[in-house]
Amino acid sequence: MLADGVEIRSCVTPVANVVGRSITTLEGLPALYAEQKASHRHRRCTPLQQAFVDEQALHCGYCFNGMTIKGSELLAQTPKPTEAQIRAHMNGHLCRCGTYPRVMKAIQLASARMTERRDEHRHRHRLLAA
Repeated sequence: MLADGVEIRSCVTPVANVVGRSITTLEGLPALYAEQKASHRHRRCTPLQQAFVDEQALHCGYCFNGMTIKGSELLAQTPKPTEAQIRAHMNGHLCRCGTYPRVMKAIQLASARMTERRDEHRHRHRLLAA
């Protein structure tokens, strides 16, 4: 889960340590994404969650929560991460099925899609301002 936008491991974090902090679980990522993008349109899933599906990066589901939470944290901090940044940031998250290459591709795909949307949004604003 995210506590004030930073990934923490809910399985080892006492509730007392997160009192008064903003908590986001996997289910809350679409609303958080919409809030970060100042959008009133809530999607069923975030670009990263959709990229996991598109790249077939989730198999048994063991790692999905942790990988998407950690990947979301990365993309919020670094919109265009390098492969090395992705590897370093995702270090410590285990995948039983060994889909690490697909997870890497999913994060890269989500980054590209999010960057593309941001660029389209800027282009529209320039056209309206002209």
